[in-house]
Amino acid sequence: MKKVLVTGGCGFIGSHIVEELIESSYQVAIIDNMVTGNKKNIEGLDRVELFEHDITDPGVVELVVSINPDYIIHQAAQVSVAHSVKDMNYDEQVNIAGSLNIIKAAAACKAEKLVFASSAAVYGNPEYLPIDTEHPVSPQSPYGLSKLTVEKYLEICHELYGLDYTALRYANVYGPRQDAHGEGGVIAIFSEKIAKADAPVIYGDGEQSRDFVYVKDVAHANVQALTNGSRQVLNVSRTESITVNQLFEVMARIAGQELKPFYEEERAGDIKHSKLCNKKTISELKWNPEVGLEEGLRKTLEFYQMA
Repeated sequence: MKKVLVTGGCGFIGSHIVEELIESSYQVAIIDNMVTGNKKNIEGLDRVELFEHDITDPGVVELVVSINPDYIIHQAAQVSVAHSVKDMNYDEQVNIAGSLNIIKAAAACKAEKLVFASSAAVYGNPEYLPIDTEHPVSPQSPYGLSKLTVEKYLEICHELYGLDYTALRYANVYGPRQDAHGEGGVIAIFSEKIAKADAPVIYGDGEQSRDFVYVKDVAHANVQALTNGSRQVLNVSRTESITVNQLFEVMARIAGQELKPFYEEERAGDIKHSKLCNKKTISELKWNPEVGLEEGLRKTLEFYQMA
């Protein structure tokens, strides 16, 4: 049985990847510092071993070598655009230095492949839509820059050490277990507010558009990338966009709530529009996003209503 190491495996996306791996008959090891991860997310799962450790600690290299995984899925990250603007040093420490530790470990233990969680933030403000992987990269935030930097390190480490990789540029991921506080995803924040019949805040005029992809589809893309998409950079998306205003209207309708949002000043580092082309991903990974937006929103709202 092949072993997969998932960094950040107790977190939002990571825990769904762990579930998908177990369903696909892999043995799983997790490295998570539990800053944003939660052990409840992996409760009751068989064939899972958890190591509480921080990827920024150089000792993580020795730990990964001792785990000796066949594959690594690297999800652990500082994920807030806003926080990356406020504290560039911390963003670099986690997303670049921490990722380099994992890359060095993957090379040292001769892992068959490393799958890296990148982001649509590498593109910056789009020159055209939908954005394919040939689109120019021009990050508008330290977060986007950190993700692009790791992609470039992966290219170099393939040439230096023969390390195989796939980088997955996520659109806006949503679904159960996403953090609804601080810099959580907009759908998680809206879901929690709607569940409490509270009006949420929309930053800017609400006409910014995003391409939302359900977390189970993202998890499946990661598992497919273990054995497909060698040395590829791929978009993980539905290639459908919706404005934040429209999103709130749909969610309020599903929940049967009549609420009006508050509007506040737009945030630094946010881009106006994003919609990613997934044609290459469908072909390379033998993957398709299966959960439509309305179905995914219903599942997500149900989760927060039960929480």
